[in-house]
Amino acid sequence: MSSHDEKKLEEADSLAPNDHRRLGKELELFTFSDLVGSGLPLWLPKGATIRRILERFIVDTEIAWGYSHVYTPDIAKLDLYKTSGHYPYYKDSMYAPIVIDEHEFMLRPMTCPHHFQLYLDRPRSYRELPMRIAELAKLYRYEGSGELSGLVRVRSFCLADAHIICKDKEQAAEEVGGALDLIEHISSVFGLKLGEDYWYRLSLGDRTDDKKYYKNDAAWDEGEALLRSVLKKRQGTFTEASGEAAFYGPKIDIQMKDARGKENTAFTVQYDFCMPDRFDLTYIDADGQEKRPIVIHRSSIGAVERVMAFLIEHYAGAFPLWLAPVQAVILPIGEKHRGFAEDIDKKLRTAGIRTELDQSDESLGKRVRNAKLAKIPYLLVIGDKEVEASALAVEHRDRGSLGTLSLEETRMLLEKETRERL
Repeated sequence: MSSHDEKKLEEADSLAPNDHRRLGKELELFTFSDLVGSGLPLWLPKGATIRRILERFIVDTEIAWGYSHVYTPDIAKLDLYKTSGHYPYYKDSMYAPIVIDEHEFMLRPMTCPHHFQLYLDRPRSYRELPMRIAELAKLYRYEGSGELSGLVRVRSFCLADAHIICKDKEQAAEEVGGALDLIEHISSVFGLKLGEDYWYRLSLGDRTDDKKYYKNDAAWDEGEALLRSVLKKRQGTFTEASGEAAFYGPKIDIQMKDARGKENTAFTVQYDFCMPDRFDLTYIDADGQEKRPIVIHRSSIGAVERVMAFLIEHYAGAFPLWLAPVQAVILPIGEKHRGFAEDIDKKLRTAGIRTELDQSDESLGKRVRNAKLAKIPYLLVIGDKEVEASALAVEHRDRGSLGTLSLEETRMLLEKETRERL
């Protein structure tokens, strides 16, 4: 474990009870390694399970909302980022170039230039727009060691990223609203409430700072007015922050606070008037003329690592059944109950339920306590009566005893709760 990460995890006992760094250690979700490097999290089996569920959920949801999911490389020629303009603006937070076959390559810090190459694969018609290109993209950024903090700020992360190519301002405004609708839908599934758990911030550019921001005052005014109008029409409250925009345009940031009370950006929706020019993105309009599109950058859940940190803290480690890495622990009371318990475990696993069979030599009381400390949603106890009745004594983490249920009743209960994401 790196000295920085080791120090952070060693401090876990002094952290707030719901701090994700403390819970990540207690619940065995993630760790760090000195040989791997600072800010590069390693996912333990339980944390990897939650991550996998989140990734499947977001891909399936985005496809249902009209996005096309793609795969692009984690590395590209440095020329790609010089063309996009990212390199001069962000080179200090990028990893050093790698020389291969006399060309300089770089671990990618963002996905948009890759997606533009997909768009440029062939000529495009206005009938194809809006085009929503999405990807679960591995990105790499060099964060200062003093900025690293558990999963909230890391050097390697997976972003639920997308770029929407729009034909005009009207379509762009509609797509911004649709992106916010998707974010609010996903947040509601997580049990997050707008105004309580997260809020909107309109991040603006600075017209006087052309070193940090792409110089085009009219486009900045137009983009900021469009995003402000979308937010006002939603009739929700939002704040404005000068100097927080991306270099290529203004953005709507979805803000959250962590267990320490520090505010972080979780997701973003960005208006881009710069990249279409830099990459010469065009489409053929209904009048047969070649025209320039507008690009909306958006992330539905942000970086998987960061949203994991927020969710660990939001649930205080007690994940709802659909996200729980172990949904049910099976507890045979004695040796003679183990054969039946193993059969139950196999059948539930075959049904897609994530179970754990605890056949340790600890007393039943100790094993129950361990399961509750691990915040496992369901405890399934098997004794003489259960074996005789081919049933299970079912207890819920929060609701207490649910009585004796058959295997089929138990399976249906867990499947329904998982399906409904309760």
